[in-house]
Amino acid sequence: MSDLKSGLILEEGESLVMEIEAELWATSSNPVAMALGQVRKFFAKIFGHRINGFLVITNKRVVEVTKEITCYCFNNGTTVKYLLPSSVKEIGYVRKATCGCFCPAFYLYYEGLTQRTSVMLSGADEQTAQKTVDAFFKAITAAQLGNV
Repeated sequence: MSDLKSGLILEEGESLVMEIEAELWATSSNPVAMALGQVRKFFAKIFGHRINGFLVITNKRVVEVTKEITCYCFNNGTTVKYLLPSSVKEIGYVRKATCGCFCPAFYLYYEGLTQRTSVMLSGADEQTAQKTVDAFFKAITAAQLGNV
């Protein structure tokens, strides 16, 4: 079995590069926004609603995993998306100033043929954001070139 938080099972010979848990409640790294996000998450938990999102980057593939739990224990749905290397047009990160210039937030984004996805990198700095984008790019490039 997999010991990943996302529940994704790695294939034979596949190694994890990074697993990013998406921050789905806070809208930025601003302390006030994070506190409001925690309040929203707390009330959702009281009513038995949870949403977990993950971006899993391995040496062979990139996978999006989203899980939704309702009524405390019922799996309302799980979505697993493999990103096809040929469909990813653009990968990068965005630094946005929040709370003036004191709380920068870093967002990993990638744009495909059908959608654009943005994930806030919790507690990230410029170097961490760049390392994440590089790992994503290498995984997509390796898969596209057939080096898997």
